[in-house]
Amino acid sequence: MCISWQKILVGPEQKIRDVLQVIDKEALRIALVVDDDNCLLGVVTDGDIRRGLLKDISLHDPVSLVMYSKPSVASIESRPNEILKMMEDRKLLAIPLVNNNNQVVGLETLQRLLKKPRHDTPVLLMAGGFGTRLRPLTNKCPKPLLRVGETPILEIMLNNFIKAGFVDFYISTHYLSHMVEDHFGDGSRWGVNIKYLYEETPLGTAGALSLLPKETSELPVIVMNGDILTNTDFESVLSFHLKNNASATMCVRDYEYQVPFGVVKSDGHKVLDIEEKPVQRFFVNTGIYVIGPELRAQVKLGQAIDMPTLLNVGMKMSDSVMMYPVNEYWLDIGRPDDFEKAQVDVEQVSA
Repeated sequence: MCISWQKILVGPEQKIRDVLQVIDKEALRIALVVDDDNCLLGVVTDGDIRRGLLKDISLHDPVSLVMYSKPSVASIESRPNEILKMMEDRKLLAIPLVNNNNQVVGLETLQRLLKKPRHDTPVLLMAGGFGTRLRPLTNKCPKPLLRVGETPILEIMLNNFIKAGFVDFYISTHYLSHMVEDHFGDGSRWGVNIKYLYEETPLGTAGALSLLPKETSELPVIVMNGDILTNTDFESVLSFHLKNNASATMCVRDYEYQVPFGVVKSDGHKVLDIEEKPVQRFFVNTGIYVIGPELRAQVKLGQAIDMPTLLNVGMKMSDSVMMYPVNEYWLDIGRPDDFEKAQVDVEQVSA
């Protein structure tokens, strides 16, 4: 049980934002809330925080507001098969190990107890864009092949999908397509399958769905823009999509913007209220989606269509277009400043 569980211990008064950083950095998908004597008070997962955000709890609030205060625990003396049965029965991904005084002495994860699953769901990585805003860097290199640290952006994300158990990949290409194909080949270097969907003319952010082979037509497909860095839990995204029987799932990010002035509310010329520098909160599109078979079938062969347009089609078809808040690290590398930031942040994504 050689897991660095000490690094995921947090206090009840720590801010939710700080706890998120702990969860992201340690990649165990959980933080343990303890008192000064290391006695367990509760556990926090990205799901707990996501539900809190949807209830308008702020990232600056204490983590005690979103922690689960009655978590399942296992004794340090429990045998692995006993812990595994408990985790399977209660659908747990991780479980704290405690002594007789309820002090945390370890952590066990389902991943350690079971072999990593293999997902048949195909992954479509969009790599055909011109990268106009990053010129001159992209004059002779497609944006997904720009190196962050020592590794191309798209390769970092491919590795993250592989770690999550995905094995079938499709890469849509257009601009400098031969460079993408030369770098990744058929995927055998990574022990996965990679095929290419060449767009004769740019088809937008959803049009390449029409180029996927018919044998995948009954499966959902994960679609992600090829210029994104993230350590999003793709298994959880897929599980959420399937559990909700969604026609599509769009990953979103909580975004806060502080108005730098006092905002005046009025009725005609009468002032009703003055709010000084209010914070506006939004959910923004991350460029990560799961598209179900029925919605995917709405894209005609060779049709140029963007993902927001396709999702609007889905919303007219049904009320099952869902959103999944992403709390993990995420960066859209669209501008030179973003590219420079990625050089600093890369260890958070490729660890």
